[in-house]
Amino acid sequence: MRGPVRQTEPEVAAGIARLEGYLLAQSRLKEARQEAEAFAGRMPWLTGAQREEVVRVYTQDRIALSRRVLEGLVSRADELRLEYTARYEELRRRLLCGGVVAVLVSAVLCAFAGLLALHR
Repeated sequence: MRGPVRQTEPEVAAGIARLEGYLLAQSRLKEARQEAEAFAGRMPWLTGAQREEVVRVYTQDRIALSRRVLEGLVSRADELRLEYTARYEELRRRLLCGGVVAVLVSAVLCAFAGLLALHR
C-alpha cells in the first residue's frame, strides 16, 4: 500500500488556480445562460426549438465575449508587468550608481580631510 502523495507548494498553488479558473468559468457560463434565457423570454413568439437555438447562440456569443475581454486583460497585465519591471530596473540602476558615487565622494572627502589634518 502506498502512502499519501506529497505535493509541493507550487503544485498546490497551480491546482488551486485551476480550480478557481474552473469555478469562474462555470459562474460565467451560468450567468451567460441566465442572460440568454431572459433574452429569449422577451420573444414569446419563438417555438421551443427556436428558443433553444437563441439561448444556445446567445450563450456562445456571451462566452466568446467574456473570453476576449479576459484575454485582453491578461495581455494588458503582461504589458504593465514588463513596463514596471523595466522601470524598477532603471530606478535600481540609478540608485546603485548614485550610491557608488556617494561612496566615492565620501572617500575623497575623507582622504582630503586626512591630508589637511596631517599638514596642520
